[in-house]
Amino acid sequence: MHRFLIPLVLLLMSFTPARAEPLTIVASFSIIADMAEKIGGPRVTVASLIPRATDPHVFQPSPNDARLLQSAQIIFINGLGLEGSVERLIASTGQSKKQVVLSKKITPLHLVENGQDHGEDPHAWHDVRNAKLYSEAIRDALILADPQGREDYNQRAQDYLQALDALDAEIRRDLASIPPERRVIVTNHDAFHYFARAYQITMLAPQGVSTETEPSARDIARVIKQIRAQKIPAVFLENVADPRLMAQISRETGAKIGNPLFTDSLSVENGPAPTYIDMMRANLASFTKALRP
Repeated sequence: MHRFLIPLVLLLMSFTPARAEPLTIVASFSIIADMAEKIGGPRVTVASLIPRATDPHVFQPSPNDARLLQSAQIIFINGLGLEGSVERLIASTGQSKKQVVLSKKITPLHLVENGQDHGEDPHAWHDVRNAKLYSEAIRDALILADPQGREDYNQRAQDYLQALDALDAEIRRDLASIPPERRVIVTNHDAFHYFARAYQITMLAPQGVSTETEPSARDIARVIKQIRAQKIPAVFLENVADPRLMAQISRETGAKIGNPLFTDSLSVENGPAPTYIDMMRANLASFTKALRP
């Protein structure tokens, strides 16, 4: 009897204790929500405050969003000035103690133009190495809130970090097949500086780091001149952007418009970029298709 009982006890002890109720997580926008879901698994429920396919730079929260924040046990935000309206809402609802800023360990890039510093660039997740730092911060916050789930969170985080390593290697391999002189990304605003630094790409954008600002005629003329001079083959439009600016640049330069890029938001769930890894692969495919000779 005892020889059957001991293995049964050991088997029961090997399971991570289940929570009576999942942790309630609110993420500021869809990319962070996806990471939290991957690492939290069945021990969490995750809601994205900013809906998919919505620009976080211009998002304005509603009273329902305030109620959602009040129900959260953890609130994950990017930081670096991305979610100004969300951070103000968190403070006004008294939920600041629940807030976890995922970019704390990031070394931020600054957008400097004509000698003027336009502030920190918040789009750090476009470097996969930074996405790993986000993931580790999510894991640590979940373990702190739910110590019984430590083993589960650690395992899920380990699996996700391995997937991110594979993604990083894939991006480097595929971009290496594009001649250096053609590795130029022209988009409507500066969301790809971390990507450009990590993967040896040149960035051009007339709009600046935030879509809240309108590009000047001088900025547009500068980009058009450089596209013509370098014979840049394609320009790219973000999934949350007004298409008119890039259409104008395309008309005046002859550069084709590549497939839409996903920058500050995932696609809808049945779209081409429903997860962070899918998003990075979709952008990579758009770049390689348009820029390869």
